[in-house]
Amino acid sequence: MALRHADDPRVRCYRSSFADLMEMRAAAEPVGRYLDSHEGWFRRCASPMTVTPLGANGYCLTLGRFGNFGFEVEPTIGLELLPQSQGIYRIVTVPNGATGTDSGLEGLYDVDFQASLRLDPAAAQDEELTLVRWELDLSVWIRLPGVITLLPENLVQSSGEHLLRQIVRQISRRLTWKVQEDFHASHGLDCPPRRRAQF
Repeated sequence: MALRHADDPRVRCYRSSFADLMEMRAAAEPVGRYLDSHEGWFRRCASPMTVTPLGANGYCLTLGRFGNFGFEVEPTIGLELLPQSQGIYRIVTVPNGATGTDSGLEGLYDVDFQASLRLDPAAAQDEELTLVRWELDLSVWIRLPGVITLLPENLVQSSGEHLLRQIVRQISRRLTWKVQEDFHASHGLDCPPRRRAQF
């Protein structure tokens, strides 16, 4: 049974929503072709995270070590990049067990990752421009050690949500920059300067 459905007082759920955009100096058609060919750019741009192919459209990612209150976990999640539909690209979580990772970790955390990317052709002076707008709804369930549950509930919840925001900001900004740089380099275009995140 997935941790999200477990009846265990030690399980805490942390949720966050994020949005950002990537500025691509090209028309929507080549940007779309690039995103469709994820078997090339996804592994390159996700580095230094460990990436393992998972079926035709999926990848297993090891995100690195994260922790709070002395409790650490090295999460591995499976993501599926769904084929685009009417200019919308979706990335969803592959259910636990389908990733073939260490099942001993399944009882520690559970992740629901729902992302969408939308191509938005934009008017620009003397050049073609496409904005890739993305949104992410992320939920993480963690089974905490019993000793942590002795701490005040609001402290445990707020510190967990703060850690989740830090993880997503760190990973998403790095991935956004690398995808922008990879796209422009592969098309012989000058890359826009890095911009601050919108969250």
